[in-house]
Order: sequence, then C-alpha cells, then structure tokens
Amino acid sequence: MSGGFFRGTSAEQDTRFSNKQAKLMKSQKFAPELENLVDVTKVKMDVMKPWIATRVTELLGFEDEVLINFIYGLLDGKVVNGKEIQISLTGFMEKNTGKFMKELWTLLLSAQTNSSGVPQQFLDAREAETKKKQEEAIEKADQFLIEIGKKREGENKNREHDILRKIDSGVESKVANGMETKPSRDRPEDEGRADEKNGVKERRR
Repeated sequence: MSGGFFRGTSAEQDTRFSNKQAKLMKSQKFAPELENLVDVTKVKMDVMKPWIATRVTELLGFEDEVLINFIYGLLDGKVVNGKEIQISLTGFMEKNTGKFMKELWTLLLSAQTNSSGVPQQFLDAREAETKKKQEEAIEKADQFLIEIGKKREGENKNREHDILRKIDSGVESKVANGMETKPSRDRPEDEGRADEKNGVKERRR
C-alpha cells in the first residue's frame, strides 16, 4: 500500500465535501447580508459573544453551550464567509438558522466598518439607555423638588394658621379684659347717682 493512503485530507481537499457544500449553497436561501465577507480582526468579539449566546438561547428556548462555543469557533478567523457558517449551523438551529445569520451578519458588517469595532446598533442602544436614565434621574429630581415645595407650602400654611390663631386669641383676651373692667368704671357713677337720690329723699323728709 502507498503511504499516501494513510494521509488524511482536509474538508477543502475532499471532493465529496466540496460537492456536498456546493449543493447546499444552491439549495439554501441566504440573506443578502451574507453576500459580504467579514474581517473578524476589525470586530470586537468580546462585545459580540454575549449577544450570540443570548440570541441563540432565545431562538432555541434553552441554553446550548456546545453550540454557542461552536459558533465562536466558526468566527475565529481573519475573514469569514457567512454562507459557509449558515450551512454549518443548519443542522443545529434548523428553521432558526436563516434568521440568526441575518441578524448576526448585520451586526458584524456594521462592526467592521466602525472604528470602535462595535456594531452601530449597540452604540445607539447604549446611547438611548443613557438618555433614558438621564431623563429618569431628571424626573426624579423634579418630583423631589415638587414634594419639598409642597412640604414647605404646608409648613408655611401651618405657621400662618398658628400666627392668626395667636392674634385671634390675643384680641379675644383683650376684649374679655375690657368687658371685665367696664363695670369698675361704671360703679362710681352709679354710686354717685345713688347718693344723689338718697340725698334728695332725705331732704324731702
């Protein structure tokens, strides 16, 4: 036997594999995004990996670490072909493969054109989230100021009420004291008139 018989062949060298892949390429439907290759060296994969894990879990309905790590491996290269990856994933993700690949490739294409290596969709989402948090913080601050204003207004009203009550009680006290002193002022006159009447009576006698 020839020594070459025992030498292994790669998938690319095996004509059976290449023929099968060519048939799958023709039989499957690919999203337009997959017509473009992705230079993975321009993509921040540490940002993409959490999205891949979450999205695969959502589509499958359960977490499949083996499949997720398999996808990471398929993307571990310099330039990757989306169509070839879709063919590799079809047996695992079945009807969800096309949807997943369209979403994944849209993000990867965006990431490789951004200087940050992050998909624009992620940047927009982060900006929207930051803006939302700022608006919520402003709303809370406004609500806090409104509550303080209401509290102070209530305290002022109570203070005014106490002052008016004190004024009213003081006026009532003065009126009451005045009424008590009036009889004392009238007594000398009454006594004088009584004396005059008694004097008249005595003279008449």
